[in-house]
Amino acid sequence: MTRPYVRLDKNDVTVLLVDHQAGLLSVARDFDADAFKNNVLALADIARFFELPTILTTSFEDGPNGPMVPELKEMFPTAPYIARPGQINAWDNEEFVAAIEKTGRKQLLIAGVVTEVCVAFPALSAIEAGYDVFVVTDASGTFNPVTREAAWDRMSQAGAQLMTWFGVGCELHRDWRNDIEGFGGLLASHLPAYANLMQSYSQQTQG
Repeated sequence: MTRPYVRLDKNDVTVLLVDHQAGLLSVARDFDADAFKNNVLALADIARFFELPTILTTSFEDGPNGPMVPELKEMFPTAPYIARPGQINAWDNEEFVAAIEKTGRKQLLIAGVVTEVCVAFPALSAIEAGYDVFVVTDASGTFNPVTREAAWDRMSQAGAQLMTWFGVGCELHRDWRNDIEGFGGLLASHLPAYANLMQSYSQQTQG
């Protein structure tokens, strides 16, 4: 069944960064480690660029999952930070859900580790609660491609839209006339190929 095209709206989006923790990142093997971290930070940069409400959460920090990646805490020093004492599904934590409800927004961009649990469980719960859910696939990691594909299939069948951080950024930006250098610079800082494109553009406009 085809679904209507629901666009991301920067005035209606909340970003959920779920369990990007030091211990859990070590088990994410479906992406190259450096590329994966770059993807996560690219999504975080997009959230800051478009001034999107962003919520950070961790699971059992004092256990093997470890602390949140420090760069994310530094990038969002005033964002809600929910250290869940044990709930595996972040949606089972009342403080987490309350932080989402407080934004008053109905579109959720979610990324996390690991994909079939820390992303899929709250994504499915949010869909059930009536939210439009967009999963940032390349900023979410898991053990291997098999588990990733199973999670993607489960979420997409439930109604989640699967996207990449680059697609997220472009859909939010809408029109290059809104900002060339700022948005282009963001893309260039995370994609070497795009850095070459922006360098070429700069030489043309200045030359």
